[in-house]
Parts: sequence; C-alpha cells; structure tokens
Amino acid sequence: MLAALLSLACVYAIDPELGPGALAVVLSLALSRSHLERDRRGRIEAALLLPLVGLACLGVGALLRLLPPAGALLFVAAMAVPIWLRRFGPAARRAGSLLALPFVALLVTPYTPAHRVGQVLAWTMPLIVALIALASVNAIHFLGRRMKLLPSPAVKEDRDAAAASAPTPAAGGDAAPRLAASTRMSIQMAVALTAAFLVGFGLFPQHWSWVVLTAFIVNSGNRGRGDVAYKSLLRVLGAAAGTCAALLFTGYLHAAASVTVALILLAVFLGLWLRPLSYAWWALFVTLALALLQNFSGAQNGLILLPRLEQIVIGAVIGVAAAWFVLPVRSTGVLRLRIGQALAALAAALDPAAAERSTRGFVVALERVEELAPAFRAQRLLLRRIQPLQPADWVDALQACAAPAAAIIVDGRVPAGLRAELGKARRAMREPGEILPALQALKKLIDQQKQQSL
Repeated sequence: MLAALLSLACVYAIDPELGPGALAVVLSLALSRSHLERDRRGRIEAALLLPLVGLACLGVGALLRLLPPAGALLFVAAMAVPIWLRRFGPAARRAGSLLALPFVALLVTPYTPAHRVGQVLAWTMPLIVALIALASVNAIHFLGRRMKLLPSPAVKEDRDAAAASAPTPAAGGDAAPRLAASTRMSIQMAVALTAAFLVGFGLFPQHWSWVVLTAFIVNSGNRGRGDVAYKSLLRVLGAAAGTCAALLFTGYLHAAASVTVALILLAVFLGLWLRPLSYAWWALFVTLALALLQNFSGAQNGLILLPRLEQIVIGAVIGVAAAWFVLPVRSTGVLRLRIGQALAALAAALDPAAAERSTRGFVVALERVEELAPAFRAQRLLLRRIQPLQPADWVDALQACAAPAAAIIVDGRVPAGLRAELGKARRAMREPGEILPALQALKKLIDQQKQQSL
C-alpha cells in the first residue's frame, strides 16, 4: 500500500487526473504481489520490458475501442501465452508475468488519455506511470527487507524453483497426459476469455470488461478445477456483500474529493490486509472502492453495481465451465503431487549424504500444499456426512508432521525406519485410499522419536 501511495503521489504531481492515478495504484499493487523485483536481474528485466509491454497494451486498448474483435483477439493471446510460457522455466515465467500485468490493469482501469498535459506526454503517460510504479515498489520492498519486514529474495526463489520443477498433473485423471499442465491451462484461459468477450460484447457493450476480468481472475493461478470453482464462489459472495454494503451506505456519503480518495485507499488497504484470510474480503472491499469511485462521475450506485454483480456472476460461470470441461485438471491430482513433493523435500533434508541440512525446502513445499487447502476444507465442510474421508484430511495429517519433522531435520538424528516410512508415504500418493493411513503412520513414528528424545 505504501508503494501504491508513493506512485500515486508522484504521478499526481505530473498529471493530477483520475486515469493516470488509478493506473499507478493498480500497477503498484500488481507488481507488489508479483515480486518481480526480488533480485537485480528481475529489476532490470522489469525496467526494460514493462514499458514495451505497456506500449503494446496501449495499442490493444485503442483497438478494443476502435476495432473490438481485433483488440479482443490480441488481448486473449496476451493473457494465454504467458501461462504457456511457464513450461520453459523461471526466466520465461517472469517474462510472462511482465507481459500480463499491464493487460490486467487495462481491464481494471481502462486508460483514458490525459487532458491537462501536452499531447506527447498524454500518450506516453502510461509508460511513465509503469516506470514510476516499478520504482516505487522497488524502493518500498528494499526498505522492507532492510527492516526485516519482508522475507529475503531467497524464499521467493525457492518457491519459483519448486513450481518450475513440479511434475505435470494428470488431465481428467489420465496417468500420462499428452499436454503439459501449462498448455492445458493456457487453452482454458483462451477459451474462457474468448467466451467472456463474446458474451460481454453481445450483452453488455458498455461494461464488457467486468465479465472478462472475472473470467480471467477465477482462472489465473489455476490449481485445478475445484480451486477455480472455490475462487469463483468467493468472488461472487464477496462482490454480493460489497454491493449490498455499497447500496446501503455510500448513498449517504457526500464527502469532499480528498475524503473520498482517502476512503477508497482505505478500502483497498483493508482488502489487501484481509485477502490472505479469504479472497471474498478482497472482492468485498474492491466493490466498495468502486462504489466510492462513482462519486467522482456522479453515477448512481444502483445503476452501476447491480449490473456489475450480474456480470461478475456470468464471468465466474464462464471461468468455471472452461476449467471443468476444457482439458480439465483434477484438484486432487495437484494436491497429491504437492504432498509428494513435500515428502520428497523432507526425504532430501534427512538424507545422510546431504552436505547441508536445512528446513527451507520442506517449509516451501508445505506452503505450496497449504495453498490448496482452503478449497478442500470448504469441500469437507459440505460433504463430510456424505463422504467421511476427504482430501483435506491429507493436508491436516501432513501439517501435523511439519513441526516435529522440522525439529528432526535441525537435530540431525534420524530415527530408525523414518526414511523407509517416508518412502512408503511417497508411494502411497499413487492410491488415494492409502494416503491418509500412510501419513498417519509417518506421524506416529515421528511422535515416538520425539517422546524418546524427551
């Protein structure tokens, strides 16, 4: 949020208009979440590529206004290709992230040329905004790491390495899929966005971007079809709650422009702060921020927010349909792979031949498992009576092993039979019915070692 405020202040000093300021905030928030500035190479790549991509984004934005079908085609390609690039390693992953960022900002805040500055500055302003946002994020993250408020770049590098080395989850349960996960998810994104553009242009010509944005959001970071469905539900519930709150309260707010801006930034801050708890909070507070933003144009919230909620629902349905019916990826398959990776990281840390014992790889692998947990825990809450054994139980059993296993890594004394039990647990990932008993047996052995050491 500090980076967003800093970039907003710098941009406002150059051009005190709503469009560039909103673009600065959106790009700052997106860059902060991407952590593309984590090392010198990442900063140089971002500084060189982001303005070029921003320029291309300007062209696509102009096409969307003047020749919508051509603009939509280029936009779909710009969002699907970065997902496909993930298969080529961390460098391609970073380049793909840089390619996608300005296009996401284009959906959130369609850029309108500035009017208070010269023509040359008006057309180059998005490039200037992009560089200011990148510089602000770099400065704030550098200070945050120096003050020990942010993790070191090594943590992000470990997560990228774990993601890049992850095996391909099976499509629809096939043991040997023909297409890599990145390819399938790229095709899913292309299909979802194409359908969203067709529906948006056909039914909501003035606000098509809300349908497209929702279809993109629910499919981005795709961790399987169950994860997409869960994220869609959270976005719809959060937007619905935000719409109700906005209709109830924002009609009574007739504050000065400066107060309204402060309330918008407060809503964005609360959304960012609570987002790790649930994506629904982010959707709720963004809806409130949008309602406050309408005060500048004098639009009635009922005329804006209710159609927006309808378009969010339609975009969510499109995104879920693409994830479930176009080369689907099973969420349970992804979960089994990530649990297997966590067990492999634990086995590597306990290897007597290892030159250095560290819990870092195991911790990163556990975090990747935990990313999938909310959707499965929600499923368990709904289906426990129908199906007693749930994949969420696998996550809980693995997490129960985390602290004592990390203590064994640090201690260096590996109990007899632990590596053999780890091998059994890793082999159990092939059979869902054997996973929970294997993890429970592993936990029992680790607990016995803990009691003996005490």
